[in-house]
Amino acid sequence: MSEKCEHATHQTIRLSKGKHAAPTEGACVMELASMLAGEPFSDRPASACPVLGGFLRAYNDRIDDRRRQDLYRYASEVVETRGSAEVERARERRCLEWAEERKRERSRPLRWVTRASPTVVDRRLGLDAAGTYAARSIRRHNDRTHVAALALIDELLAMGESGARGIGARDGDTAAPATTV
Repeated sequence: MSEKCEHATHQTIRLSKGKHAAPTEGACVMELASMLAGEPFSDRPASACPVLGGFLRAYNDRIDDRRRQDLYRYASEVVETRGSAEVERARERRCLEWAEERKRERSRPLRWVTRASPTVVDRRLGLDAAGTYAARSIRRHNDRTHVAALALIDELLAMGESGARGIGARDGDTAAPATTV
């Protein structure tokens, strides 16, 4: 039996750093999400919230291989998270707040951020910029910051749970209000 897997699947793939041309080369968390969504192999699946995608792509590439494997479950959870403009703006705001919290925890700000206070993301950059900013706001990766990052992902996912997150939900779809029995 050959050691090399000819056809990578979501069951055999190991999360790795960077962008990949095909699943046989590996996958980042968002590329795996595209596979699980049944979309073309990409690190920007159409069914995923761009804010979550921005955070997960940047975080995937900045952490070590051991911690990266903790993102595996988020590949499936991010599928069908694209929400209303209101939900995505709330996620964007939360990422910016979270990044500012990280910034206040350290004495020197990040060099790549040129604005004094990024309370509003330049719309030309897209919604994923807020997620990327939040992931890059972590200066040193350790178990404490990893737990905090995973908690942020869970919080961002929960923001969309009151809306349509079922199979087939797409941008612009609305859910009927929840009813109590």
